[in-house]
Amino acid sequence: MDRAFDYGSKGWGFDSLQVRFILPAQRSWIRALDSKFKICFEKLTNFRICYKALTKTMIKDKVYFMKKALLLANRAEKGGEVPVGAVLVREGRIIGRGGNAPIENCDPTAHAEIVALRRAGRRAGAYRLNGCEMFVTLEPCLMCYSAMVQARIDKLYYGADDAKNGIFSSGVFDNVKHVYNHRITVESGLLAEPASELLAGFFKARRGAGAVERDGLENRCGG
Repeated sequence: MDRAFDYGSKGWGFDSLQVRFILPAQRSWIRALDSKFKICFEKLTNFRICYKALTKTMIKDKVYFMKKALLLANRAEKGGEVPVGAVLVREGRIIGRGGNAPIENCDPTAHAEIVALRRAGRRAGAYRLNGCEMFVTLEPCLMCYSAMVQARIDKLYYGADDAKNGIFSSGVFDNVKHVYNHRITVESGLLAEPASELLAGFFKARRGAGAVERDGLENRCGG
């Protein structure tokens, strides 16, 4: 026991029945190595956390943002507008929101997409919105799609098809695509069911109340 105590006081260590000697310089080297290992481990841990967060964001993005657009569509309906909502996203952040607002704004061009583009442009301080994605609950019309082309939108997601006025479903795009100098990647049918149900319920209620005019939905300023 005395010998073991004496060895320990002089820097000797014991590993089972074998004796090993640790010099002061070795202790310093081991501490430095241990410190580097801790730093590497922390960086790896942070990378894993960031990777998981990024992966989770990528998975939820499309549905998440379309749900935001649906909330805007619901808000538009409460104001007596056709329930269409849109959000414009850049690098995972919403930079422009819009609900259908021709009646409220006394503006026939105030479709949800146009409202979102205008707000995004003011926020970005530019009329070109490269790198942005548009999420809209209803297939855009010719006017709205053309505005997106001018803004250089990268990708368009929309929910419900619009067989009468939609730029794709109506066949209009095939006749005018040659005039566009920018191509937008398009994905349709995202949360199409709730978007369609919202529109169908709105028009059913309006027709039942006799609020449909000869040339379409009553949408004029001042009634």
